Amino acid sequence: MNLARIASLCLLLSPVVAAARNVTVPVDVGVGPAAFLFFGPVFDDQPIHTGLKLSVEAVLDKDWLKKNQRAIPSRYRKYAKSVDEVRISPSIFIPDSLIISPKVRDTGMYGVTWKPLGLGLPLTSGPVRLAVGGGVLLTYAYLHSDTLADTHFVRPGAELGVDLELQLSKSFLISLGWESALYVPQELGGLGLPDRVRDGIFHVGQAYLQFHVRFPYSTRL
Repeated sequence: MNLARIASLCLLLSPVVAAARNVTVPVDVGVGPAAFLFFGPVFDDQPIHTGLKLSVEAVLDKDWLKKNQRAIPSRYRKYAKSVDEVRISPSIFIPDSLIISPKVRDTGMYGVTWKPLGLGLPLTSGPVRLAVGGGVLLTYAYLHSDTLADTHFVRPGAELGVDLELQLSKSFLISLGWESALYVPQELGGLGLPDRVRDGIFHVGQAYLQFHVRFPYSTRL
């Protein structure tokens, strides 16, 4: 599958369509538990912090693209015939994940991550879908601790991940995956760079399990 073609099809929801028409789009809403691993001194203090993984996407499969060719700009229609699926997030302001990790022993953490830009590549299709992907991140997290310096972590980053999705029915799915994010390093207790990368926050791993519900949503394209 050509990634450039997928990127072009992401313009489906843009105002380049000359005449708007009513269409029904399958929308996938996913939520589930996540485990965050802040490698470095935070990991040494407490390996796992908890939270939620979120997703909201319009899922345009091959059948949808075939039935709604008139909703696709004419110059992109030939590309639509060569892809199995296009997924589009309706807003960059929908969080990708929430960190909700109360202090159990010495350290607690609360925060949010946005993914304003992401791209996925499915390796398989059908009831069992394996995909790899990446994206640009922006994270804010507040770390409060009895053993580490309290820190407002504010950094951009980039992530790579793998996702396995199991379709139990047309309207209910389960996915599990792993994402590894690299950030501009930040020192604990401040906003600057650490003296040594390993002494700050720079690498965050995330394992997650999501439950998905899909439903039809009518809109105008």
